[in-house]
Amino acid sequence: MMTAAMATKITLTADFIAQTEREVTPHWGELGWVTYKRTYARWLSEQNRTEEWPETVKRVVEGNINLDPRLHDGTADAQVRADLTQEAQRLFRLIYGLAATPSGRNLWISGTDYQHRNGDALNNCWFVAIRPQAYGDSHIVPDYLTANQVAVSMPFSFMFDQLMKGGGVGFSVTPDNVRQMPRVDRQIDLTIVIDAASASYADSVALGAVDRTEWLRDHTLANARYYRLPDTREGWVLANANLIDAHFDASNPTHQRQVVLDISDIRPKDAPIHGFGGTASGPMPLVEMLFDINQILNDAVGRDLTAVDCTDMGNLIGKTVVAGNVRRSAELALGGAADQDFITMKQDKAKLYHHRWASNNSVAVDQQFNDYQPVAAAIQQNGEPGIVNLELSRNYGRLVDGRQEGIDGAVEGTNPCGEISLSNGEPCNLFEVFPSVAEEQGWPLEDAFGLGARYTKRVTFSHYDWEVSRKAIQKNRRIGVSMSGIQDWILKTFKQRVVTGFETQTLADGTTVQRPVYNQLAVDRVNDLYQAVVAADAAYSKTLGCQPSIKHTTVKPSGTVAKLAGVSEGMHFHYARYLIQRIRFQDSDPLLPALRACGYKVEPDVYSQNTMCVEFPVKAAHADNPAFASAGEVSMAEQFATQAFLQKYWSDNAVSCTVTFQPEEGDQISGLLRQYRNAIKSTSLLPYSGADFKQAPKEPIDAATYQQHCAQITGDVAKKFAELTGHHDQKDVELVDQSDCAGGACPIR
Repeated sequence: MMTAAMATKITLTADFIAQTEREVTPHWGELGWVTYKRTYARWLSEQNRTEEWPETVKRVVEGNINLDPRLHDGTADAQVRADLTQEAQRLFRLIYGLAATPSGRNLWISGTDYQHRNGDALNNCWFVAIRPQAYGDSHIVPDYLTANQVAVSMPFSFMFDQLMKGGGVGFSVTPDNVRQMPRVDRQIDLTIVIDAASASYADSVALGAVDRTEWLRDHTLANARYYRLPDTREGWVLANANLIDAHFDASNPTHQRQVVLDISDIRPKDAPIHGFGGTASGPMPLVEMLFDINQILNDAVGRDLTAVDCTDMGNLIGKTVVAGNVRRSAELALGGAADQDFITMKQDKAKLYHHRWASNNSVAVDQQFNDYQPVAAAIQQNGEPGIVNLELSRNYGRLVDGRQEGIDGAVEGTNPCGEISLSNGEPCNLFEVFPSVAEEQGWPLEDAFGLGARYTKRVTFSHYDWEVSRKAIQKNRRIGVSMSGIQDWILKTFKQRVVTGFETQTLADGTTVQRPVYNQLAVDRVNDLYQAVVAADAAYSKTLGCQPSIKHTTVKPSGTVAKLAGVSEGMHFHYARYLIQRIRFQDSDPLLPALRACGYKVEPDVYSQNTMCVEFPVKAAHADNPAFASAGEVSMAEQFATQAFLQKYWSDNAVSCTVTFQPEEGDQISGLLRQYRNAIKSTSLLPYSGADFKQAPKEPIDAATYQQHCAQITGDVAKKFAELTGHHDQKDVELVDQSDCAGGACPIR
């Protein structure tokens, strides 16, 4: 509820915005404007068009600045309001010029009605431990439980809810969590009923649902657990909770053996979804998921659940969310480093294609773990598992600051992209600066990063639906100020890469390793910027009367957001000097006629129906610099060393990195993982692809091919789009392909 103090919000005037447009030119990358229009420009129904960039930035900045708690508790006097107005103006100029942006989720949600209804929506990703937990004072509590009663369903409900809100979820199935899962006590007969009048009747019956009237005529509900789903997100979550908990005596004291779930009220496929946007999938994906999860639990009757069982349940939830059309499901399953069943679970190809694709899988290690060869062998086969060193995350901020025992002792996992170490129920909270762009536009980098710290701090004052999240956020106030385009900035500013060479060092056991030599100017500058973020957070925390953030900095993988400004993604090297970037659009997207008219190649997507694939020729920034190296050229050892540099001098959270390797480098993986085990908190590896499959997202090309493709482009898409009519399709209704993260895992919004 808005308090009297919030009767007048902080707003940006039309005159200020017009002045900024005259003075600042957005640093659009080659794909920037198209990516923005396709991804973040919301539909303005009253004006029958999508947002323009100044309108998006105004919405985003006002949505954030008005989270300042002083505007809600009555302590914002005229001076406070004047200061916040000035800060909003500085943020607008910073983001409008594309010198920095909040996360893709904030670009999409901040300042909308959905933000005010659901504070969770501003956070990209979450983490939950898979063990019995209490729902507590949350917006979802099954009616057969008390708020403080632990239940097996709770972490799966949390995961399902956050995924349906568009967030990604990391989850832990490490041995210390899974061993807390109780034995599966009873087999459950699941019946799903639907009214014959439902538009989804035939499709649901084909999947195993039954006619509601006929079933009730022949059966009684006296000894069954019956739940009629309301047509809400919470209804889907509670249906799954009812099913899961029925298998366990603690949540099923009357020993019911039948669960009846009534889906008659769920809106049919293609009906509009209000709030988050998009169109409904109908109940069919839910029907399939419920039967599959029930089968896993029935097969486990009389024994404890395994990490594989729990991961399968999480993956089935993720698969169901993806089927909802609007959102991508981003999951990271964190298992035990000695759990071979978990490590090899994706080698079951049938289950991989059915649902196990829904998570990236990593294993948790500590500083004593040494046997990396089995992990390396699995990585060479399919690029998994990744590595997460929880001991480093719990006891270290930046590595250069040394061990600080228990500084982040409640950490149990990470978000799906691995850049933020998180405690149970905690979200990541991101903002990123593009240093090379900021410097071009005259920003002192300390100011740009300081604004990022204040932006993310305000997000922690949102309303959160889950008690477990509120407690973690209030305790930690964790923020993640990132930088992207790092390779571009280092090359431009220091005329050489981060790693200037390697020195041979002999270890105590007689083995030798190649130790990186770092660019000292880069070390000093990155350290200065880290201190600026910490100082900005400390000052703002004192003003607000809350504790400083437990950790402050990170390197997110970026992806879609980096495309806006045309910079390299996070810490990653550009994929190639020249490439074809393919972006997928719904076939009804109003951008497509403009793209065709300007000469871009547009063709049906070979993998998805109702989807078009568009080719964009791209030249990497600084591709002609003698020190430039692409991901296809730089060694795996240099990528590890670069990640270690950022973990040592910049990020007190973690650094998201997907190390790419060539086939001939495969035998180096085990040794490099061991060498950097005490220098990197999380990492993943993938073979470098030369785009040896159809319509690959990125296809390396040579300079001549790049020029040929450019010659076929005959117009400016933004101008052509403005000339054309056809704003009949709401641009906020469909998501296809693109992600907020380079690895394609995390959600774009």
